[in-house]
Amino acid sequence: MIRILIADDHALFREGLKQILSRENSFHVAAEASHGQEALEQLASRSVDLVILDITMPGRTGLDVLAEIRSRYPDLPVLIVSMHPEDQYAVRVIRAGASGYLTKESAASELISAIRRIAAGGRYISPSVAERLADAVGREHPDAPHHSLSDREFQVMRLLAAGRTLHEIAQDLILSEKTITTYRARILEKLGLRNNVELSQYAMRHHLID
Repeated sequence: MIRILIADDHALFREGLKQILSRENSFHVAAEASHGQEALEQLASRSVDLVILDITMPGRTGLDVLAEIRSRYPDLPVLIVSMHPEDQYAVRVIRAGASGYLTKESAASELISAIRRIAAGGRYISPSVAERLADAVGREHPDAPHHSLSDREFQVMRLLAAGRTLHEIAQDLILSEKTITTYRARILEKLGLRNNVELSQYAMRHHLID
């Protein structure tokens, strides 16, 4: 029996996943969480074999939770299931220790295959992600400046590029506006940009926003 924790802030999506997983006798949804902190609390209180984790959640994001899981439970496999296209996040989360990456548009059969492979100790990534990952291996200095951003900086950068205000981002991430302002300044400096307009243009050019 593969015991699974589902962490996603959308209740309807969690219900849909549970229905898909219930068709497999060897799968059991042992816990679910609507935000990152709850996911970590669930992991501390019960035993699971695999985590299905969303990236975009209120408070502690999926990237934060992934880093915490890798620190606390280094052998626990994590499958990222996200609304974001592969070219925006897949390589970043695989390099951060995720065992696989699927978009929420993936077929149910692909989800089942991914869980089985990951639970058996393997990884599940598409050929295009594998190619991007291979290109990134061994690079001491990644070719695009956004590769130098931390996970939190990358998240804030995408929100700024999408036109979110400092106040909205602060509320979403449960941080102060002053902290978001500091992140913005650091991001612009690392990317060699001057303002949010240039940031949006950069993000669109590199396919970092939808």
